Amino acid sequence: MHESLTIGQLSTRSGVAPSALRYYERLGLIQAERTGGNQRRYARTELRRVAFIRISQQVGISLEEIREALESLPASRTPSAEDWARLSAAWRERLNEKIRLMTKLRDDLDGCIGCGCLSLRRCTLYNPEDSLSGEGPGARLMLPRLATDAAPTA
Repeated sequence: MHESLTIGQLSTRSGVAPSALRYYERLGLIQAERTGGNQRRYARTELRRVAFIRISQQVGISLEEIREALESLPASRTPSAEDWARLSAAWRERLNEKIRLMTKLRDDLDGCIGCGCLSLRRCTLYNPEDSLSGEGPGARLMLPRLATDAAPTA
């Protein structure tokens, strides 16, 4: 493979541990060719994929969703800027919603800390306007609405 990177070089350049790179490869997020001695060699284009994976994880996108998105990129050539733009456009609304929720958390959190309500029923962040009351008594959500649905990072 022309201009390939070893796993150590990819790790150094991307800031991602070799164990995480092997995990990403096992999940089909990145690909490596093997040398005659069975050593991994990554195309330089894998650097962009690793950066995309890490940033996507940081905003709460699961590895499964990342894999599905990466599968939409052309396999026969290096993805172009247009390919990456198309891929990111699919997540635009979801990211805008996360931004809206994080902004609300930022703006309302100082009023929430120490408010003394001690009630998820009245909490304006967790249950605005008691919107869950119509669903009956008992627990309705496994996690707070403001928590991300991110999978654990590798």
